[in-house]
Amino acid sequence: MGKIALLFPGQGSQYVGMGKPLYELSPCSREIFDQVDAVQPGISTLCFEGPAEALNQTQNTQPCIFAVELAALAALKCIGVEAQGIAGFSLGEVTGLVAAGVLSMDNGLKFVKKRGRAMEEASQMTPAAMVAVLKLDNATVESLCHEFNQCYPVNYNCPGQLVVALLKDDQEAFLTRVKEQGGRGIPLTLSGGFHSPFMTYATKLLEQNIFELTFAAGSIPLYSNAYAKPYPESPVDIRDYILHQINHPVLWEQTIRNMITDGFTTFIECGPGKTLSGFIKKIDKSVTCYHVE
Repeated sequence: MGKIALLFPGQGSQYVGMGKPLYELSPCSREIFDQVDAVQPGISTLCFEGPAEALNQTQNTQPCIFAVELAALAALKCIGVEAQGIAGFSLGEVTGLVAAGVLSMDNGLKFVKKRGRAMEEASQMTPAAMVAVLKLDNATVESLCHEFNQCYPVNYNCPGQLVVALLKDDQEAFLTRVKEQGGRGIPLTLSGGFHSPFMTYATKLLEQNIFELTFAAGSIPLYSNAYAKPYPESPVDIRDYILHQINHPVLWEQTIRNMITDGFTTFIECGPGKTLSGFIKKIDKSVTCYHVE
């Protein structure tokens, strides 16, 4: 019998109306939204009603997605679903820390709020953009990055899809080079160059807050984005992993491959959208994916 893993998506998956069905249909999910609103008033309203302009601001997006993901997790727990492992994409890794019992919900929400603000500040320092490159192998995309100053591969999503962070002024030239190589470039609607050196300032800001958090031993393995392996148990190492993730690439494809090697055959995506399920089907068609929203 294969193992079950929970997956939590990251920024970019948000949309106005997310989480509302969970709130209406699951008392357990409704309790999570009420708890989140008690700590940060207005989160539920922003998720359910928007406006999109406010929801898409990084400092708002992150706590909103965090709330929806925990609400989806609560709905699963209410019906007795138990997982043996967790992985979260970018922001979703913080939700994963809560789901694994490493971080309390209150501390997780406080950190997500500070994380969003820090990344927003870092984004304002350098005008950066993100582009998803399709139909090219990783080596070709990495080679294209070397042609530009401050251009970095940041999200290794699945075969044939690698996201790049670069200066906004270089975006059009980069898209042209991708097309010349036979690929397709899709500009992403994100406010900064996440998981790259553009976020080093955010990491420095969060270093000042990370020691306010209390960590416990996790109840199940949480796989790290930056290292594609389970988090360590030492609080010092956990802090390092959390900070390292912010300005280093998300090794999603390798993470999922390692989880499959470790015996995971069923993946349940908890949160807005089905992006991660789509990635997994391109990584290995033999596994089973479900989605809870």
